[in-house]
Amino acid sequence: MSRDKSKDSSSMLKNMTTTAVGGDAARTVTASTEAELIAAITAADNAGEDILFIGGGSNLVISDEGFSGTVIRIATRGLVVEEQDGGLALLRAAAGENWDATVEYSLAEGLSGLEALSGIPGCAGATPVQNVGAYGADVSQTLVWARVWDRTAQEILQLSNEDLAFAYRDSLIKRTSTHGSPRYVVLEAAFLLKRGNESAPIRYAELARRLGVEAGQGADAALVRQTVLELRRSKGMVYDPQDPDSHSTGSFFTNPIVDASVLEQLPHNAPNYPVEQAGMVKLSAAWLIDQAGFGKGYGLEGTDGFQIAGGRASLSTKHTLAITNRGTASAADILAIARAVRAGVAERFGITLVNEPLLIGISL
Repeated sequence: MSRDKSKDSSSMLKNMTTTAVGGDAARTVTASTEAELIAAITAADNAGEDILFIGGGSNLVISDEGFSGTVIRIATRGLVVEEQDGGLALLRAAAGENWDATVEYSLAEGLSGLEALSGIPGCAGATPVQNVGAYGADVSQTLVWARVWDRTAQEILQLSNEDLAFAYRDSLIKRTSTHGSPRYVVLEAAFLLKRGNESAPIRYAELARRLGVEAGQGADAALVRQTVLELRRSKGMVYDPQDPDSHSTGSFFTNPIVDASVLEQLPHNAPNYPVEQAGMVKLSAAWLIDQAGFGKGYGLEGTDGFQIAGGRASLSTKHTLAITNRGTASAADILAIARAVRAGVAERFGITLVNEPLLIGISL
């Protein structure tokens, strides 16, 4: 376990996140083993310090003022496959494992089920927190359990899929906090996957069209991964240091889930999707943003929003859901774009968008 108290580049939070904003960390601890991670959490909790957990840094927008507590960087490693009955296998991933590398590993091991979640930035331990999802798939469909450190009881627990009470981009872990950060810290996540080359059923229409299959059918899992990566890259949703459109948290706003009666107030062509809650529908945040007058690249020179963040931050030129750092943006610049978009959608449609990334030391 390494500890850094200096104010050099290693303590600058902007260097730990994909949006590349944030001030200094007062203290940084990097935990490379599970024991080191638990020890770091316990020491900070016993000292009464606030904790900020960082894995891949892809779901954080951190204040320009930095963080005055302890930043714990989760760098644990380990991927294990355990055979199960019925042509199934359990893939166990340490929290600090890169998520896309975990998906790639699963396919290399002849397992399917995670392929539609390819290209999502971040670490494996973050996926159950947010119930990470894309292209009609999410973590709740394959995750069996998560081993966590309970900071309140100071013990290791194993939370089942049912215990985690998953919802759209939500879970028990996300909803439960202590001292301003998660009560339960994921140590390891386990996914039940199928042996074989056929993917899980394709639930997303655009992906099914690209693959040439009907929605609900399977396809070659490796081809699904390749196609998903191509789709995500076309939208700037695969992190690339050379592509400013990928310097973001991915989708900044979640798709609103609203009462079905709201559709009566929207244009007839407003995209909407069924959800499990009776009488509710999911809307497309990207469509709402675009229709409210915030097109791709909003915030760059030549658009109405140029003065908002001086061109330092903007909506992606590839996708209206991502707010990007064009190279020199601050957290304040990112929030300026977010506030303008949220206010515009609320004024146009009466719907208040909710941020998907965690906002640390700042708020909309």
